[in-house]
Amino acid sequence: MMRWMLSLLGVLYVLSPFDFLPDFMVVRGWIDGLVVLYLLYRYTLKPFLAARRAGRGAPGGSPSGDPPPRGDDRPRDPYEALGLAPGASPDEVRRAYRELAAKYHPDKVEHLGEEFRRLAERRFREINEAYEALNRGGSR
Repeated sequence: MMRWMLSLLGVLYVLSPFDFLPDFMVVRGWIDGLVVLYLLYRYTLKPFLAARRAGRGAPGGSPSGDPPPRGDDRPRDPYEALGLAPGASPDEVRRAYRELAAKYHPDKVEHLGEEFRRLAERRFREINEAYEALNRGGSR
């Protein structure tokens, strides 16, 4: 609560026409505003964005709509891995597979960091296994 109050005061300070150092002093007058903006970013926006990336900021799981990660290494239900309800039609399975494969294909995330590539490869492998299990005629 205190962090948000300080953030609000910081924004009001930056937007107010009254400063400790007047803005008409070209470089020196901007320093106090830049310091306040940096502090706002460092202590308010940065933790908020980190929480969103970790999936804690969005109600109902991760911001991308993927199911939350499970803590164990048990194989997932193929329908769950593809984000489908059990008993989905073959067309729905094919459509979900194509969308997820396009999203998590290793070539699509090649330019991202090593951690993202590993996560995408793991998820892509899981998607392929689920699709193969459903094409064989049933779930595991």
